[in-house]
Amino acid sequence: MPGSVTTSTATTVLPLSLCTAFEEAREFPGAGNEYRNGEFQGAAEATTSRRRWRLSKRITPTTLATLRTFYFARKGPHAAFYFYYPFSEHDPTGASATGRYLVRFDSEWQQESFIARMNTNLQLIEIA
Repeated sequence: MPGSVTTSTATTVLPLSLCTAFEEAREFPGAGNEYRNGEFQGAAEATTSRRRWRLSKRITPTTLATLRTFYFARKGPHAAFYFYYPFSEHDPTGASATGRYLVRFDSEWQQESFIARMNTNLQLIEIA
């Protein structure tokens, strides 16, 4: 059917590397109107929250190349993949559902180069 949206599926897992900074946020999507007299009328658009993560990594050039290849293979924010919460067991096959989230990138590729290390910041958003 023209105009229909297919459900995202993932076949890959974000490669494991340590984060120098890790931030998680939750949002509850909703719609609302604010009237001239200051009253607000709002409604939830979903029954559950949506997670977002910001990851900062200081990694070796080899690990950066792996991560960069992964990012561009997903065409940036256009393809879904699995992300394992850093405080859970990482499964590179994606078979374990414990701590696994279906996500996509929510930022453009960024990197900074230093002697022997590279910095990159990634933003992920949950899609399922």
